[in-house]
Amino acid sequence: MINLSAETMRRIDDVIPHYPMKRSAALPLLHFVQEDQGYISSEAIEWIAAKLEIQPINVYELVTFYPMFRQKPIGRRHIRVCRTLSCAIMGGYRTCAEFQRQFNTGLGEVSPDGEVTVEFVECLASCGTAPVVMIDDELHERVDASKARELSEKIKAAPAAGAR
Repeated sequence: MINLSAETMRRIDDVIPHYPMKRSAALPLLHFVQEDQGYISSEAIEWIAAKLEIQPINVYELVTFYPMFRQKPIGRRHIRVCRTLSCAIMGGYRTCAEFQRQFNTGLGEVSPDGEVTVEFVECLASCGTAPVVMIDDELHERVDASKARELSEKIKAAPAAGAR
């Protein structure tokens, strides 16, 4: 059993009846669980499958197909660097490497302080302003290595997770 907030449980119970077949609610449930827990654990996959009366493999297929679902925790701050053609040509790989250096972390890993995860993503839909980076929900354009250092300093200067 996973421990979801009362609000998340209410949202789950409210959304399921909106679908003609329970299984069709799998994507919204995955989004709700990830918003609540930060990622989709194997226990969450099992729980959602039981809730929708389907096999866990049917939920697992969704989690592994859609790149927005995570199967492990990430840092408090999430840095996503576009790696598609325009961004790659304009230096996206160098930008990503700079963020990794700044936070002493590998691609897709959580930084040693637990604050940051850096990862590559496919197309952030701003090819004309490449390379682009999304930090949490904020898009940053023309992020070269210098700008990556500047953004990293701002992140480092922000209060840590427990310091609020």
